Amino acid sequence: MHRIWAIIERDLRRFRRSPTLIVMSMLMPLVQLVVLGYAFGGKVKNLEIGIVDQDHGVPAIKLKEMFQAVAANARTFDTIAYHDQAVALHDLREGRINGVLTIPPHFSRKVLAGANPRVALVEDNTDQFSTSALGGALTELLATYNSPADPPRETAKVTLDMVEIYPYVPYIQYLLPGTITLAIFVSAMIGGGIIFIDDKARGLHEGYLVTPIRKFELILGFNLAGAIKAIIAGFVLVTVGSIIAGIPDPLNVLRLARMMVLVVVTALALISMMFLLMVRVSDPLVPRAIFGVLNTVLFFPSGAVYPTASFPPWMKAITVVDPFTYAVHGFKQLVLKNTGLMSISYDLAFLVGFTLLAMSAATLLFRRTL
Repeated sequence: MHRIWAIIERDLRRFRRSPTLIVMSMLMPLVQLVVLGYAFGGKVKNLEIGIVDQDHGVPAIKLKEMFQAVAANARTFDTIAYHDQAVALHDLREGRINGVLTIPPHFSRKVLAGANPRVALVEDNTDQFSTSALGGALTELLATYNSPADPPRETAKVTLDMVEIYPYVPYIQYLLPGTITLAIFVSAMIGGGIIFIDDKARGLHEGYLVTPIRKFELILGFNLAGAIKAIIAGFVLVTVGSIIAGIPDPLNVLRLARMMVLVVVTALALISMMFLLMVRVSDPLVPRAIFGVLNTVLFFPSGAVYPTASFPPWMKAITVVDPFTYAVHGFKQLVLKNTGLMSISYDLAFLVGFTLLAMSAATLLFRRTL
């Protein structure tokens, strides 16, 4: 243990002398949480929709009044009146508005006659998010417009009542488990293998290669040192990130204790994976070059940003072996549902097994050569 601790102490001393590295490894995931949390997942509002009324009848006026009510309250869209449909379509193509709703001639006559009246929505389908929000808002509005003025008290229609067992989860809270995992990964990327590669590039590794330290002790020392840094980053994200994201009772001691167990196991798994990937690498530019690739291949298929159920089969195959998947799932259970360790026992078992496998493979591949 003295030899292992010597490796850990040396690495942590170097880390302490780099305050910029410490701040960036913890600050950047927090910045990503705030930016992505509020950039995605919010409700689309204040879309511009042009209204072309070619009818001018009472039912058409009633429909336009309902549009104005939505614009004043829900603010999903704002209405702009056009007298010429060609001008409205030109503005749509130029990007000045998001859609054009046309009330055709004889609309009011068809409404009063019950002759299947229609309105047309011309939309800019290059922006699927705005198009979906606009189409959904107009569909709900027309459903209200079509409902009878005095609905019957009893009906044979089947309705659906939505019951939510958890409080409303905004996207920034949904993103927090992935951000915690990403913060641990950034520290693992810095500490797992890169330190050893940097030592080889500077010739510093000769000092401990001539000592009686064994391969496993050397690898374990580097991994534990990197894991300590990753655990610190994970703890910062667990506490500060929970406060920023608005998690209920973010400093609950029992919840923090359960989350720290997962932080430790995740840190060991990711640091072992990075050391395994870098154990035969000598060029210090290689880990920096593949960081973006690893981040893309591991982070996005894990379900941190979008549910894995929507993935194609080849991407689902990646999620099965991706340690990010199990870390993100575990943090979602603990952060969003406040469950116990038994609910993430499979995640913990996979991460522990992944750690043992990666460290064993790294030990076999490690070469005590200059």
